[in-house]
Amino acid sequence: MSRAAPVFEAPMTVCAQIEARAEHPATEGKSYLLQGERTWTYRRYRDESVRHAHFLQRRLGACDDARPAHVAMLLENHFELLALYGGCAYAGATLFGVNTGLRGDVLAGVLNQSRARVLVVDERFLPEVEKVVARLEHLDPENLLVFATGGDELSPERDWLARVADEVGAADSSLDAPAADVTPESNLMVIYTSGTTGLPKGINNNHFKLLATGVGVSRAAEMGFDDVGYTCMPLFHSNSMFVGVSPNFWVGGSVALRERFSASGFVPDVLKHGVTGWNYVGEPVHYVLNAIEAEYGGNEDRIRAEITENPANRLRFAVGNGASPPDIDRFMRWFALEEMYELYGSTEAAISTFRKKGDPRGSVGEITDEAVRILDEQGRECPPAELDSDGKIANYAEAVGEICRRAADTSLFQGYFDNADANRSKYRDGVYHSGDLGHVLLRDGRRYLFFDGRTDDWIRKDGENFSAAQVARIVQEHPDVDLAAAYGAPCAVSDELVMVALRLAPERDFDPRRFFAWCDAQCSEGAMDRKWFPDFVRLVDDFTFTQTQKILVRELKRDHFHRERLPDAPLFWRRRGDTEFRPFSAADFASLRERFAAAERDGLLEV
Repeated sequence: MSRAAPVFEAPMTVCAQIEARAEHPATEGKSYLLQGERTWTYRRYRDESVRHAHFLQRRLGACDDARPAHVAMLLENHFELLALYGGCAYAGATLFGVNTGLRGDVLAGVLNQSRARVLVVDERFLPEVEKVVARLEHLDPENLLVFATGGDELSPERDWLARVADEVGAADSSLDAPAADVTPESNLMVIYTSGTTGLPKGINNNHFKLLATGVGVSRAAEMGFDDVGYTCMPLFHSNSMFVGVSPNFWVGGSVALRERFSASGFVPDVLKHGVTGWNYVGEPVHYVLNAIEAEYGGNEDRIRAEITENPANRLRFAVGNGASPPDIDRFMRWFALEEMYELYGSTEAAISTFRKKGDPRGSVGEITDEAVRILDEQGRECPPAELDSDGKIANYAEAVGEICRRAADTSLFQGYFDNADANRSKYRDGVYHSGDLGHVLLRDGRRYLFFDGRTDDWIRKDGENFSAAQVARIVQEHPDVDLAAAYGAPCAVSDELVMVALRLAPERDFDPRRFFAWCDAQCSEGAMDRKWFPDFVRLVDDFTFTQTQKILVRELKRDHFHRERLPDAPLFWRRRGDTEFRPFSAADFASLRERFAAAERDGLLEV
């Protein structure tokens, strides 16, 4: 058990809390950030944050509504990213965390919508920014700064860290904090999540919310002063900020970073840094398990000797969402975990649950907020799930509905940045709509939540939500495609797979290899994020439309790739490592169904 955290007496602003830890004798010299052979103490982190605050104030100059103190980042996980975050906290600026997978029109649109006047970009992503830089409306050329990570020589005017050193002071400088009007309600970070239409939506997160999520998670997971978190999920994402960085910061713990997730690098990092807790999303859990199985040939004795009973293995818990129950069981066994906490929540943070020991298998925890309800399409509350003798839901169609919150307030949700329409859509008539599907199981008078996927306009993959309409728009640009729809399909591992239905243009045929190559090119050269790459393709003669001439996606989503429901439909799929789409046969479906059953997710196929 980790020791209790020291008491840090400070206001609920990130800058005040950084100061408190940099001055406290228990944490001043303690290692806060770890990566490879690098280490920053809490004092060093404070000094780096203050240096960046002075730099940002210098570059931003006088700020008002027309010239806001907005800073954007396009970075992988580095100490310096968190220094930029801390710098914005001290400077009273707002940091916009841009998804590193964005390309083309979407990237330009997000940067323009943010009205960011400083942009810091990882050298790896500079070519993508340079493709759209002429279209950026608020960024002066001198404020496009590059973080040198690729080994190429940068011009001194563009080198981010060189500019900070020259204009403010060297890395070993310890400066007084700048003057800035910062309150707990000050907007500190905008984290983007895709909308159902148009550009990704930016979610406002003030100082209080970013700290409060750390308080909540650290208490639920019983974290303490000796804990070391492992953050390999991207820091532009709420999973890492809310579940990784903030809880460990709150208790005065440490955070080990990795630039990007690596299944093969997971175990070495955990052992090297003495990691005690990991913030995860579902598919990476599966990838880590596969990497271990491949390395040790599935030999449980070798895994137990090299990992489970390794004296360097201090991992005791993990917190996240989307892992299947069998993966949870195996991960806990191989790492000898005390607990693996599945939670439900979103960047909006209006609704959250936290699965604890003894909660029903497969649930994401107890609903403790009486305002949270499962509603059907008419706004009526859905009945609780009724289980049959096999433990499966007998009333699935009636019990599953949208996870909502009926209340006069929106809890920690502080609205979308500069998007009144999205706010009205999300919270209307006194109801907050999550866009997620779920059901409730009653046990001993307690309500336990089960997550059942997204509504039709959303797809959730690898822990990220994105717009099905965006995927469909891109796919529809293929010269052989006349009309397209995109939707989430069941996944045996976690979250959803991406499925598209295509109506081909007249006199055109579907070429699986050519379509795969085209999608691949859209990921490397166009506007398609790699996560949006279709996993399944269905060809249709025509779509069914609503009275307003919208494609009726619900029927497509219901049948997904179910071969027994679609015995004659042209279906294609790709598996990891494939270089083309292949026909999806009845035998393929039978084999996939076995995988779903092994993961205890076969019910998803029969909705």
